[in-house]
This record gives sequence, C-alpha cells and structure tokens, in this order.
Amino acid sequence: MTELPASYAKYLLGRDELFVDTIRPILLQSAADKTQGVRVVIDPHVLQAHLDEKIPYGEIVEDID
Repeated sequence: MTELPASYAKYLLGRDELFVDTIRPILLQSAADKTQGVRVVIDPHVLQAHLDEKIPYGEIVEDID
C-alpha cells in the first residue's frame, strides 16, 4: 500500500472523518504517481480533490470554486 508523504499526512491531521474520507483517495493516487500535487476545492456545499499537474508533488493547494 502506498504511504502518504509527511506533508499529506500533516494536512489530514485534525480533520473530521468525512473530510479525510473524501480527500485521502486522491492523496493516495498522488503518492502512487509521485508526479503531481493536489488541489482541494472547498465551497460551503462542495468538497472535492483532484490531481493538478501545475502543483508539485507533495503539495496541496486549497481553492474555492
């Protein structure tokens, strides 16, 4: 199983279970590929994460839609 880099594990620290369950699969995909970072879109009614080739591997950028 793929290990999350320390920066990803730190990002999840203290987050509620729903947040972690939503974001973790994309973090695992990024960790497996090791080529792109993750963009997390947070809106009052939306929480999404996706790989983003403009973000370096190991980094997470929060954004609003």
